[in-house]
Amino acid sequence: MSESFEEGIEMPGIPKETARKMARLEEEFNRVELDQLRASVPLLRPLYEKRNALITRPDVEAEFWIRVFSNAPAEIDEYILPSDAAILSTCLKNLTIERFEVDDKGQGEPRSLRLTFEFRTDEENAFITDAKVVKDFYWRQQVTKNAQGKRRFWEGLVSEPVRINWKKGMDPTKGLLDAACDLAEAEKKQQQKKKGADRTTLPEFEKLVRKVAELEAAANEDEDEEDDEDPMAGNSPAGVSFFALFGYRGRDVSAEQSKEAEKDEEERWAKIAKGEEPEDEDEDDDDDEEDEDVDSLEDIEIFPDGEDVATAIAEDLWPNALKYYVESYAIADDLSDADLEDLEDLEGDEDDEEEESHPRKKTKV
Repeated sequence: MSESFEEGIEMPGIPKETARKMARLEEEFNRVELDQLRASVPLLRPLYEKRNALITRPDVEAEFWIRVFSNAPAEIDEYILPSDAAILSTCLKNLTIERFEVDDKGQGEPRSLRLTFEFRTDEENAFITDAKVVKDFYWRQQVTKNAQGKRRFWEGLVSEPVRINWKKGMDPTKGLLDAACDLAEAEKKQQQKKKGADRTTLPEFEKLVRKVAELEAAANEDEDEEDDEDPMAGNSPAGVSFFALFGYRGRDVSAEQSKEAEKDEEERWAKIAKGEEPEDEDEDDDDDEEDEDVDSLEDIEIFPDGEDVATAIAEDLWPNALKYYVESYAIADDLSDADLEDLEDLEGDEDDEEEESHPRKKTKV
């Protein structure tokens, strides 16, 4: 038989009505989990303040976030290049994550995030002149109509590029973050002159598009021909430095547009709660249909996975920082217990073979 067992069987799909009910139930779960998150924010704030007081003690502060990042989950770790690790290890002083749109009464959008990186200002910091860099991510919603007039709903994190002032020759993004910030500033001036003007007509837009294309090509070359003599070499799913995260934009959705979409979504859910079915639902959810504005933003997005990384930091690294800090010592103890003489013998005999058969791991922070 040339046909595999799986190919010879026609797998039945989920009945349409059952799939619809599952989707509705999933929405209910999500809404309850969102309410739980919103209610937890004011309860956790004093605990994070207490933790901050503990980790900023002189005997802890110097190594705390270095150790946390060195033991970060894969969703974050894979975006940190060896060159980024060198910067974090010598410059990072403190990190704070805030769900800043939730007030002390537990009201507001809990998915919006504020990432505050504090850096050392002494001679040990050879990279950054800023003492603090703040990046805000706003949770936005958007309702549009497709070509058939069906309702399409989108939600996610959006942001504005934030500039980092690097010391001369120390920018790991190779000018990419500056180019993203230059465009964002040019767009604001353009909109002040003519609301709704096309960003693609700006020279800063063309400059950033070229910059993104150049770095993508360079990243592809690095994958094909890894430079084993460079101790700072490494690959990231983003193809750029972790610090390009500060240039993430997402979709171009304003606060006003998001409020209108939120109102529309609540009206839709009220109908569902009454047992009514919205008439203009786009059940196929064809993501191939994107408007020109979304396409133009994709051309200049310097860190496409920005939402995923920011969410991983907020939902994993930040709440579990104490755990990762303690685990970093356990890992160090395990390594110190190893027979160093045996390791040296193995290194001499198998070093060349290991480099050929396995991709070289990056140097940790």
